[in-house]
Amino acid sequence: MRAVISAGLAGLVFGAGIAISGMGNPAKVLNFFDVFGTWDPSLLLVMASALTVTMIGYRLVLRRPAPRFDSGFHLPTRRDLDPALIGGSALFGIGWGIAGFCPGGAIPMLGLGEPAALLFVLAMATAMLVTHQLRNAARRAPPQPQTN
Repeated sequence: MRAVISAGLAGLVFGAGIAISGMGNPAKVLNFFDVFGTWDPSLLLVMASALTVTMIGYRLVLRRPAPRFDSGFHLPTRRDLDPALIGGSALFGIGWGIAGFCPGGAIPMLGLGEPAALLFVLAMATAMLVTHQLRNAARRAPPQPQTN
């Protein structure tokens, strides 16, 4: 139960930070990307602050033998760049540039009743479901004979 409460509090702090910083406002985000127009560099401060807090937090937390509410840390072990990672990153950036939303900004905006955020989250969930179905279908398909 303590883990659920801790996760909920972390989510509330994250959502409040997104809302206060303007990262959930599509117009502000799109202006950040419009370098040759109405460029708004204020999100650089938000991103730099988030990176600084994360770097300090990781250094402090990873000194512990285990997290407070789990038996061990769950850190990524892969270090390679595969096509799925590169393609997903590119798709994420393109979607963020078009819609002005990313998952981290859209989900807190749902709580503020932002209709565009609802549309974005529905589209994102649909794309995730379709991707999951396609990957499962590819895993179940019999191997194709190779032709030379």
